[in-house]
Amino acid sequence: MKTLVIGGTGTVGKEVVMELLKEGKALRVLTTSKEKAKSQPAGVEAVMGNTGDPESLQKAFLDIDRLFMVNAHTQTEVEQAMNAVAAAKNAGVKKIVYQSIHRAHEFQTIPHVKSKVLIENAIKDSGINYTFVCPNNFYQNDFMFHEAVTKYGVYPQPIGNIGLSRNDVRDIAEVAVKALFTSDLDGLSIPIVGPDALTGNDIANILTGVLDYRVQYAGNDLASWAAQTKQFVPEWMVEDWRIMYGEFQKRGLIATDEEVALLTDVLGRPPKNYVDFLKENKSLFQRVPAVAES
Repeated sequence: MKTLVIGGTGTVGKEVVMELLKEGKALRVLTTSKEKAKSQPAGVEAVMGNTGDPESLQKAFLDIDRLFMVNAHTQTEVEQAMNAVAAAKNAGVKKIVYQSIHRAHEFQTIPHVKSKVLIENAIKDSGINYTFVCPNNFYQNDFMFHEAVTKYGVYPQPIGNIGLSRNDVRDIAEVAVKALFTSDLDGLSIPIVGPDALTGNDIANILTGVLDYRVQYAGNDLASWAAQTKQFVPEWMVEDWRIMYGEFQKRGLIATDEEVALLTDVLGRPPKNYVDFLKENKSLFQRVPAVAES
């Protein structure tokens, strides 16, 4: 029997795949892309399919007894997840590990967070054994801000002045694989958080210290942020994120000492911290030299 990874070509899913391979587990990745299917690491079986097309899931779930699922942020996220849960139940899957969001039930004014709660409820109602891994804001999101940091010395993610307990996606993967292959975390929601509460200014200051050039926080003006982001991201998604960042600015999302202690116990070590993440990836944030004026 094998583990199926839905979302296995994304930021988190790739790390889950690598963790499963490291543990010597048989696995299959569902993908909609022939190119991504061909580029999977050795030891990974790729199958073409789409959670938006229930019929395509029959082949994907053949001989599958465990499922890790992280859904893409789309306008049909709930429907696609429901299709996957139904296919898992029909296939006799014994365990689902689903990536939700840290304290999702407290932030349901954010559309994509409410979707996670609906999906959690569907998994519970399915009767399949489950664990929810519930991350905060990823350190790896900062790769998306590479150009703003390296070219302009600006950190643009408008997370506010209260703080987030940001996390490393590799911690998600490690907890997910433990949840898939032991009963220790059955029926639990595990917060995936970092050890430090970080504000926008904190992040800019840490970037400055590690990268050896000045980085400033772009600030909390969500109107300006939305206007810029709409150049690259669909308007519905920008609005979703605007609500999210507004909640972060108003309330923060800081882990309790108990949540950090729980994750530390599950990992068997402290969660990865932001400074070490940056040091590991410092070469990716080398300053782009300014173009000399003619």
